[in-house]
Amino acid sequence: MTTSEGGTVLIVDDDRDVVRTYRRYLETSYDVREAYDGESALSQLDESVDVVLLDRRMPGVSGGEVLDRIRDRDLGVRVAMVTAVDPDFDILGMGFDDYITKPTSHDELRATIDDLLSLSQHAEDVRKYHSLLAKRAALRDGKSAHELDRNEAFADLEERIESLRSTLEAEAADYTDDARFVATLRAIDDSGEGAADG
Repeated sequence: MTTSEGGTVLIVDDDRDVVRTYRRYLETSYDVREAYDGESALSQLDESVDVVLLDRRMPGVSGGEVLDRIRDRDLGVRVAMVTAVDPDFDILGMGFDDYITKPTSHDELRATIDDLLSLSQHAEDVRKYHSLLAKRAALRDGKSAHELDRNEAFADLEERIESLRSTLEAEAADYTDDARFVATLRAIDDSGEGAADG
């Protein structure tokens, strides 16, 4: 997460009035950045950005192209398409995490961002859990049961695994609709690289 407790949101839309409106909706809760075209959006995109609100139709580099390049860069950022384009079957091949049709409201935007930030936290928790399980498996392979039973660090590892398992089960209960489930899987998949580093 970034310096802003609510996370960093990059608003990308060629309509400056839309960007200003979204900024007013969001700036009290998030660190907000603005871009008015695809190239500017890509130049501002780095590991500190948590969520991108991305318009589909923009001159020059389209929202779809920006989305493809975001995914190619593998930054793990969550992307919500916020667009006047009604969804069609072409969205099946797009790598977004949520799709909002304009006009949208303050409440819908904030709820979407909060959901996507939760997904990122869920993905990080999954990555940590996988790492802890790998450490436990390695120690079980390399040490006797007697050594493991007497080791405080291993006991602490077991407690961390159980605590994180409970957290993940609670988080999973929040993702009951299909869209959230798919986005959760994407978040988990994006977190997979470096899983053994934690």
